[in-house]
Amino acid sequence: MKLAFSTLGVPGLPLPDVLRLAGTHGYHGVELRAHPEEPVHPGLGLTERADVAAEFKAAGVAVVGISGYARVAAPGDDAPVLEEMRGLLDLARDLGAPFVRVFPGGSTEQSEADADATAARRLGTAAEYAADVGVRLLLETHDSHRTGAAAARVLGTVGHRHAGALWDVMHTWLGGEQVADSYAALAPFLGYVQVKDIASAEDTTPLPLGAGVLPLAECVELLSRKGWDGWLCWEYEKRWYEDAAPFPELLGAGRELLARLLTESA
Repeated sequence: MKLAFSTLGVPGLPLPDVLRLAGTHGYHGVELRAHPEEPVHPGLGLTERADVAAEFKAAGVAVVGISGYARVAAPGDDAPVLEEMRGLLDLARDLGAPFVRVFPGGSTEQSEADADATAARRLGTAAEYAADVGVRLLLETHDSHRTGAAAARVLGTVGHRHAGALWDVMHTWLGGEQVADSYAALAPFLGYVQVKDIASAEDTTPLPLGAGVLPLAECVELLSRKGWDGWLCWEYEKRWYEDAAPFPELLGAGRELLARLLTESA
């Protein structure tokens, strides 16, 4: 497995500094949070995108994915959501990223069936465009569809190889799903895996990997046993928890922990 981290942990940090952190601490890739407050977002022009791609290539670091905020199950018209996804897919294509993350974003005002159908319809349409640009859309286990079973309900309906899943281990755990059950549901669709750690279901302030309650060792062991060799991406939610410890100070120990878990599972 290859190791990456998300720029959600270093909000607003200039790209050269992000790449320096990856190189210093031995991470093979970076997941880019695609938001206007970040250095990389869909509003960049073609020249700027080419510059970003060149910086990553020069540093020998991969762009693992583009983390967008399109909400595919949300109520409302399809057109704005599809347009947002196309913009994210274009950005991923231009940067050489294989994946784009989207959220479910269903509402409590919807029935489960309606939220599923809305998400499947939009993902099915966007997956055709994703295939054209050579990028894969990934539905994250999050909010209205936080378990593997919930995400699989949608993706099984879509039935398109360019619509897959992003497994956020915190959300499947918060949803009460066992690691083995999450993997079984997501395996046919799995793009990559986000790891993190927290103190409890009531306190989701990000912690150093291994300092909390999430079943990271069990997850890595299962993935290894199944022969999965994709990305493990550490998503440290510093942007939403300003009092959390600075992420750069944790990257080295986090990589060592993941490397140890991989060695032990092998």
